[in-house]
Amino acid sequence: MKTKLKHILHAGLLSAAIAVPATAALKEGDLAPDFSARASLDGKPFDYSLKAALKQGPVVVYFYPSAYTGGCNIQAHTFAVNHERFTAAGATILGVSLDSIDRLNAFSADPAYCAGKIAVASDADGAIAKAFDLQVREAGEGKKDTRGADIRHGLAERTTFIVTPNGRIAASLTGLKPADNVEQSLKAVQQLGLSPRAQIDSANGPAR
Repeated sequence: MKTKLKHILHAGLLSAAIAVPATAALKEGDLAPDFSARASLDGKPFDYSLKAALKQGPVVVYFYPSAYTGGCNIQAHTFAVNHERFTAAGATILGVSLDSIDRLNAFSADPAYCAGKIAVASDADGAIAKAFDLQVREAGEGKKDTRGADIRHGLAERTTFIVTPNGRIAASLTGLKPADNVEQSLKAVQQLGLSPRAQIDSANGPAR
């Protein structure tokens, strides 16, 4: 019983440690800042360009505090499970955090989280998050991830932007629980009406 209680308390403290207050993020209709970054997909690093990705359709750019932390693990897993539904709606997904590319190589390939389906980019200095008007703060001394490793990077607030091919933000989602963030992101993409399949999936809701 004491061991179970200890785990619950630890999870609560970890969740509180990575919570970042919401600020005035870019809004619907704003022009999304263009950016390039080192990213990873299924453990393989590559150079990501938002401009290039938008040539293929809308992009879901989701900022999260840190790989291998409670809420971010749930969010990555939920995006991965629903990856095909985003694809059917014509959209691609990119996660952005201040994690190093080495941490993201592991996270992007981890079958419990990104599962080789979601690309995640390293915004090591927080410049991309700040360009989207997001708050970035330090993790603080002694903060560890769910693997027990030290978190040595800053934390961006959890906010998702739906960026249309013309570079405009169609939706800005913040202040939501991780799984709800994915659900609302999927609905926002489907409402763009880029494919008949999207209209069918919209009635079913996202997989959990």
